[in-house]
Amino acid sequence: MNKRDFILIWAERGAISDAPAALGLAGVLPSVREWRLFLDRLLLWCGAVALAAAVVFFVAHNWNELGRYAKFGLLELLVVAAVAGYWRLGPDRASGKASLVAASILLGALLAFFGQTYQTGADTWELFATWFALMLPWVIIGRCAGLWMLSIVIANTASALYFQAFPGLLGMVFNTERQLWTLFAFNTACLVAWELAARRIAWLNERWAPRLLLFAGGLLVTALAIQGIFRWDFRGSEQSGAALLIHPLWLVCLYAAYRHWRRDLFAIAGACLSAIVVVTAFLSKHLLAGRAAEANFLFIGAIVIVMAAAAGWWLKQIASEEGAQHAD
Repeated sequence: MNKRDFILIWAERGAISDAPAALGLAGVLPSVREWRLFLDRLLLWCGAVALAAAVVFFVAHNWNELGRYAKFGLLELLVVAAVAGYWRLGPDRASGKASLVAASILLGALLAFFGQTYQTGADTWELFATWFALMLPWVIIGRCAGLWMLSIVIANTASALYFQAFPGLLGMVFNTERQLWTLFAFNTACLVAWELAARRIAWLNERWAPRLLLFAGGLLVTALAIQGIFRWDFRGSEQSGAALLIHPLWLVCLYAAYRHWRRDLFAIAGACLSAIVVVTAFLSKHLLAGRAAEANFLFIGAIVIVMAAAAGWWLKQIASEEGAQHAD
C-alpha cells in the first residue's frame, strides 16, 4: 500500500483533518511534470492505435478504388515502417513499444486483406490463430505488457470463433459450455503465469493486466456456475455439476492468493461480486418458480442488499487492516 492509501485511511479515522494538504506534503499528488508525462504517454498510445485503425478503415473505404497491389503495398510498407520504428527506438522507450503494437495491429489487417483477396477458404478462427502465431515473436521480444494483452485477446477470439465453426456432436448448448470452460482455463492459466513471472520480470509488474485476466476468468466461471444452477437436476450433466464445485474452489484460491500471497483488494472485491451473483441466481431458481414469486422478489432483493452491505463492510475492514499493518 502506498502513501496515498495510508493518508486516506488515516483521514477516514480522523487522525488527519486536512487530507488534501497532507497529500501535498507527502508528495503523492502528481506534479506538472508527471501530468505532462502521463498525457504524453496517453496520446502516444492512443495515436498509435488510432493510426493503425485509420489504415484499416482507409483500405476498407477505398476497397474498389485501390488496386490489389496498391493495397498490399500500403499495408506491407506500414508494417515494415512500424517494425523499423521499433528497431530504431528500442524496447526501452514507450514510442518503440507503441510502434510494435501498431505493427501487430497492421499485421492482422494484412492477413485479413490477404484472405479477402485470394479467398483461401480458411475460417475466421484460422485468421486470428495465424495472426497470433505470426505476432508471437514480436510479443516475446517486445517486453510490453500491452502487447502481451493484445495477443491474449487475439487468442481468446480465435478460440471463441473455433467453437462457432465446429459446434461438435453434442449440439450448441453443450458446445457453449465447453467453450466457456476452455476460455476459463486459458485465461486462468495466463493469470497464474503472469503473476509468477511478475515476481522476476519488472516490466510485467503492472496491476492492470492481471486484473483484466482476473476479470475475464471471474466472468467466465460465474457464467458457468449460473449455467450449472439453472441446468442442474438429478439428471444434470457432469459439466454442470463440475461448475458448482469449481466456482467455490476458485473463490477459495482467489482469497488465498490475493489476501495472503499478494494482497489485492480489487481481486477480493471481484470474488465478493461473483459470490453475490451466484447466490442470487440460486435463490432466483428456487424461489421464483412458485406461487409466492412476487413476495420472493422482495426477499431476494433484501438478501442482495444484505450481502452487498456485508461485502462492503468486510472489504473496508481489510483495507483498514492493511493500512494499520503498513503504518506499524
